[in-house]
Amino acid sequence: MVLAIATSLAACSVSNTAQQPNTTTAQTPATTAKTTDLPLVVVTNSVSCGLASQIAGDTINLKCLVEAGVDPHVYQPSPEDRKAIDSAKLILYGGYDFEPSLIKLVNASSNKAPKIAINEVAVPSPIMTADGHSHGHDHDHDKEEKKADENAKEADPHVWNNAQNGIKIAQAISKSLSELRPDQAAIYSANTTKLVNELEQIDAWIKTQIATIPEASRKLVTTHDALGYYAQAYGITVEGALNGLSTDEQPTPTRVKELVNVIKSSQVPTIFAEVSINPKLITTVAKEANVKVSERELYADGLGVKGSEAETYAGMLIANTRTIVEGLGGKFTPFQGK
Repeated sequence: MVLAIATSLAACSVSNTAQQPNTTTAQTPATTAKTTDLPLVVVTNSVSCGLASQIAGDTINLKCLVEAGVDPHVYQPSPEDRKAIDSAKLILYGGYDFEPSLIKLVNASSNKAPKIAINEVAVPSPIMTADGHSHGHDHDHDKEEKKADENAKEADPHVWNNAQNGIKIAQAISKSLSELRPDQAAIYSANTTKLVNELEQIDAWIKTQIATIPEASRKLVTTHDALGYYAQAYGITVEGALNGLSTDEQPTPTRVKELVNVIKSSQVPTIFAEVSINPKLITTVAKEANVKVSERELYADGLGVKGSEAETYAGMLIANTRTIVEGLGGKFTPFQGK
């Protein structure tokens, strides 16, 4: 039965990753006669692109390659993406192998413009995982895998899920933009200061929200291992994930069985699906483990589409916190910024 589940899950994953929404994000300004006169800044993922938009406003021609709601792990570049990269005055990409196809394209480009792995600059000491999944307890199988493959550590690229890291990303983006347009540095500094102030408040607010969850219920099981930074920053244990750091991985029968057993033994009240991944992946496991899936999905790999509650970085942090708090039995109180 476990083999059948794994086969079904793999099929679901393949069908989902081929889908890319046509909705244009709020962080992707249309190219007009006005914007074409401005320096082209290419950003590979929606989180960094949203922050760049908030900092730079209309002082640059901003091009976001991976739209909100699309999975960066499996995104395949278009000819237009290649053209944009080759002609950009500044290229900001996530790094830590977050958007592998785009990173390869950026590195292969002969464009001499600055190419900055913004998340690596902002967070130079990432979470390292030895087995591609689990930031929580060391279960027996984790110990065995770590001993067998001690050198196979990889960096967790989902650094923005800690608001303090988001602040560092915003500051790194602001610095890069100021070097591109020194004449606009004062504007970038002012906008970054406002953004940092909001994120500091959200960071403190998240801690108060997580504190409302019963301590025994502060456990996360998700579709893929993207919430490690959130868990580390806000006092939650990641009990397990169906996939590792990348959604491109396919769950093996062994992994499915392990996760079902983890869910049963840890007695998590709810497990979580993600917006950019077909929910059938985790729903099938939930049925086998006899546990419910949250009605609200997590924004683990990027922002929500235009008009959603997570169309900005701040909104994404707030939305994910609401989903986790309500799913794990806490008492959610809406964020009220000062």
